[in-house]
Amino acid sequence: MARRERETDASGRMSEHEALMWNIEKDPWLNPSGGSLVLLDRELDVDQFRQTLRAGIAKTPRLYQRVVPGFARLSTPAWVPDAEFDLDAHLREVVLPSPGTERQLFDLAARLYSEPLDRTRPLWKFVVIHGVQKKRSAMFAIIHHSVSDGIGQLRMAELYQQVSADEPPPPDVDLEAIIAEAVGQGDAKELGGNYGTSTRANIQASATHVARRQFGIGRRMVGEVAMWPADPSRFTDRVSNLVDTVKGAAAQLSPSEEEAQSSSPLWKGRSRHRHLEWVQLQVDDLKKVGKSAGGTINDAFMAGLAEAAHRYHVAHGVDIDTVNSSFVLSTRTDKKAGGNAFTPVPVKLPAGEMDPVDRISAVMAAAEDAKLDAQKTGGMTGLSGVANLLPTSVVTSTARAAASRIDFATSNLRGAPFPIFVSGAEVTATIPMGPVAGTGANITALSMNGNFDIGLFIDPEAIAEPEEFRRHVEESFADMLDACS
Repeated sequence: MARRERETDASGRMSEHEALMWNIEKDPWLNPSGGSLVLLDRELDVDQFRQTLRAGIAKTPRLYQRVVPGFARLSTPAWVPDAEFDLDAHLREVVLPSPGTERQLFDLAARLYSEPLDRTRPLWKFVVIHGVQKKRSAMFAIIHHSVSDGIGQLRMAELYQQVSADEPPPPDVDLEAIIAEAVGQGDAKELGGNYGTSTRANIQASATHVARRQFGIGRRMVGEVAMWPADPSRFTDRVSNLVDTVKGAAAQLSPSEEEAQSSSPLWKGRSRHRHLEWVQLQVDDLKKVGKSAGGTINDAFMAGLAEAAHRYHVAHGVDIDTVNSSFVLSTRTDKKAGGNAFTPVPVKLPAGEMDPVDRISAVMAAAEDAKLDAQKTGGMTGLSGVANLLPTSVVTSTARAAASRIDFATSNLRGAPFPIFVSGAEVTATIPMGPVAGTGANITALSMNGNFDIGLFIDPEAIAEPEEFRRHVEESFADMLDACS
């Protein structure tokens, strides 16, 4: 089975939303990067992986590009080739101390995630981990969210993955020559190599970008106004949409007293600490559970998490009616690798005592209402353009306040429905490590080869008993499956 060659994201500048994720990282609590821990069935052939990775980087300019800020925020940051690209800065090996248990591996992955990416280099890193029990290995991967969302990262991963164990590595490539050529084709002054002479070029490039952006907005506005005499309802619709967007922004920046609070009295704490847990289910089981209530895998996924939250609180003598969560609404219309096209959507999930089928139905209704509201207002992403013009301290404090209201964020990704290999080693699981970014936890699921792997990436200051919560998640899904069988 041959993999198709994908087009890669080739935009020269960050979008407003990507720029926001780049800027807020100045507060380490708001790290937006997406990571994963790939479990392999044997030791990885690192030399073969390096050769494969070099070929993949050669096809994906974003992997050898670094960030150059726009001048005084007149424009979003630019992507430029890194003239000093060094693969060794992005790929390294470590050995787990004996006996190499799963807990040791997960704790190492959480520590690796907490190491900041070097903002002067391309924004990604791989760590090959040897010494895992039963003569296996693992691989930690992290990529900044300004480079790609989860879907784009899965597509980028195809560059170093194979569909059979004996697939030969790609031919050697002269990666250094490819990067040197890309550097030579760019504006040397804008690349930032000589800051003393780059200011004029940077101002000019930034001003040109702003002019193009404003011209595009103006052209669309003229075209829209020209349509109003033929269809007066368009004017009413556009004004209504604008009002909805402003209301959505106001709700995010100045929430009501009720909205400004986390639903959970137990999960209010926040910190930079991270703890990783893992639950593996079967895709077919989740389909069965979702279908029992006329819903989807994602409805069953979110309902199971709400049930687990309910059980955790009952076990600690606390009753809650709802839990503040969020899900990711993809707005992708392309098949490209990399890039970002999503908006996070806040939603209140039912967390009281409830029959499993009734809970799925209630989750479906809550998610649909939240989705419709996000589509009208632009969701959290609708704030990006305005936020990028504000002082960073204002943006980060606002983002912290918004994130602190979320008990746990969720995301659900769909990977390949067949076995995947990395340089001869079969992938037995890929555990997502989504950005916690000031929430109580990020809970991301990835379906691949029939498995449904759930990464519970937890702030232990919020969920003080992460292992207990993981047990509640496992038991909740098991009981839901029994009830719906």
